Amino acid sequence: MNQSSTRIADLKHHVGAVVTVRAWVTHLRSKGKVAFVVARDGTGILQAVLVKSEVPEASWNAFAELTQEASVALTGEVRADARAPGGFEMGVQTLEVIGASPNDYPIQPKEHGIDFLLDNRTFWLRSQRQVAIMRVRHELEQAVHDFFYARDFIRCDTPILTAAIGERAGLFSTDYFDEGTAYLAQTGQLYGEALAAAMGRIYTFGPTFRAEKSKTRRHLTEFWMIEPEMAWYDQDDNMDLQEAFVRYLVERVLERRQEELKVLERDTSKLDCVSQPFVRLDYGDAVKLAQGKGSDIVWGDDLGAPDEALIVDEYQRPVFVVNYPKEAKAFYMKENPLDPRTVRCADLLAPEGRGEIIGGSQREDDYDKILARLTHEGLPVEAYGWYLDLRKYGTFTHSGFGLGLERTIAWICGIEHIREVIAFPRMMGRLSP
Repeated sequence: MNQSSTRIADLKHHVGAVVTVRAWVTHLRSKGKVAFVVARDGTGILQAVLVKSEVPEASWNAFAELTQEASVALTGEVRADARAPGGFEMGVQTLEVIGASPNDYPIQPKEHGIDFLLDNRTFWLRSQRQVAIMRVRHELEQAVHDFFYARDFIRCDTPILTAAIGERAGLFSTDYFDEGTAYLAQTGQLYGEALAAAMGRIYTFGPTFRAEKSKTRRHLTEFWMIEPEMAWYDQDDNMDLQEAFVRYLVERVLERRQEELKVLERDTSKLDCVSQPFVRLDYGDAVKLAQGKGSDIVWGDDLGAPDEALIVDEYQRPVFVVNYPKEAKAFYMKENPLDPRTVRCADLLAPEGRGEIIGGSQREDDYDKILARLTHEGLPVEAYGWYLDLRKYGTFTHSGFGLGLERTIAWICGIEHIREVIAFPRMMGRLSP
């Protein structure tokens, strides 16, 4: 194992050279005295060709014992071949089995049900489709950091265990020594506001948890959120930033992950809509639009997934629905001075029926108003003393938002259910592997 190896993705730099590739077997076939091994190493797929008369007997015998997902070391000459996966193949000189794989490998080349695939997620992740999704996810995570770094935002980390909650329902809780009840964070936003008061513009990027008993294709109990908070931004500034952010993320994937999108058979023309200005639609107008298309929603209701789909279908591009009713939204949102029944907030709805991918608002900066909201919601005011102090000592206009990473990946990749876009999904009824 001291011999250096070459990644499949780098074979294009070694045409005509003899290299060693360490990989896992995905397919095998033979025709007389010629055999073919198709292998993957996480960076690409390689077809390796063994000719019986050109390899040691031990290598030919090793091929006869190969099974799906055995790990191997393939040494041979790299040659260009447009017909081969990846455009290159290897003329094998030696084949060494590193790790055998029994014949009962769980995922065979046939159709499997989703529960079976999730039970065997550790193996399902090895498939070409799942690798493509994870590579797009990686690209998006890097793009998040690049976007905010270029704009001089400070990356900050906030607690996962907290006594102060951001939403009214969907809480995972546990006893926390002698301090009472602790909750798994639904959001890092409240702490983000304190950090924005210190550093101006910050963002958090981490896992969040919702104990909602929902089985829809858009819900996980553990998911990742990107949550910027900006001092001196009002809600219009907030939406401008969100629009630039989403456009950047989509364009980044289109620019750098075309091969993965091809594997996923994504119709990328459907993403061209982000080049247009995003629609900004008042909640009241959104309700009327949905009602006109057959929805029974009434003013005051939160928009459901069918309503969101009806609204975005009208415009075929991302839509901000702005100024929701106060009672439908969280306590920290700024009261709308033009209509006190509503708050200065927006949900960004993605096309193709994907629904909300961002929730954001201007934060309430009036001490008395936010204290009244906390009391009205029945939240323990003593747990929010530090949060109220942000309004007591130098209150300031500020805004922020949260983008759900998994929903955004699912939209960009054209994936039907977000359980595929996180390595090990946590949902109702699923805590393993």
